[in-house]
Amino acid sequence: MSNTNAYVPFLSEIKEVIKHTELEYTFRMEYTGDVKPGQFFEISIPRYGEAPISVSGIGDHTIDFTIRRVGKVTNEIFENYVGDKLYIRGPYGNGFDISNYKGKEIVIIAGGTGLSPVRGVVEYFAENPRDAVSTTLIAGFKSPEDVLFKADFEKWENTIQVIRTVDRAPEGYTGHVGMVTKYIPDLPVQNPENTEFIVVGPPIMIKFAVAEVLKRGVKEENIWISHERKMCCGLGKCGHCKIGSTYICLDGPVFNYTEGKNLID
Repeated sequence: MSNTNAYVPFLSEIKEVIKHTELEYTFRMEYTGDVKPGQFFEISIPRYGEAPISVSGIGDHTIDFTIRRVGKVTNEIFENYVGDKLYIRGPYGNGFDISNYKGKEIVIIAGGTGLSPVRGVVEYFAENPRDAVSTTLIAGFKSPEDVLFKADFEKWENTIQVIRTVDRAPEGYTGHVGMVTKYIPDLPVQNPENTEFIVVGPPIMIKFAVAEVLKRGVKEENIWISHERKMCCGLGKCGHCKIGSTYICLDGPVFNYTEGKNLID
């Protein structure tokens, strides 16, 4: 269930836990309510604190959170398993508007865990390929061991173009190797005027990927980024995520590049 009071957490049952790597797991949580890809929730545990986590999947009365084991809050989450409950509150932020990308060429460029907030967009167009002129996903990871959503990639490849690449690979590896930027110049973009790019990942990756996209003649207003940095309360009250007059948690985390390019942290 969801809660009408945005300040108050509510209990959500863990329906499934999916292990991706030694550090990253997806927690499928009970939830009923409207939510968009790219929005986030605050997951809280009494005595430990809260962490903002992007929605990485939207199901039938469930939502997914893909969590990396990095701190005291996320470490504690990994001690909770199927049938247990966690406190969550949200959704917060604006998310990605699926209707904005329909009828267009879509290119989604994601780095590492940056694939999580756009996974819902990829899922939609992989399941409804005729809603777009074409859909291409370029997803980059540090190594083959760091790849997330392996089962999803096998499914997505049936209906959309997928380039899955790793920064480094062992000898004999047969997949793509190299940064995501390596594959942008050769993308089969037919009409830059009717192509929407979504770029999500570490800030340095976004910077260089967008630079390559702009070389293709794509306008800045056709580029979207997710600027998930220093979000804390989710409600624009604590000020941790404020850059200039912009609150990332309220005005974002998804921004059109015409605005997002000015959010220098």
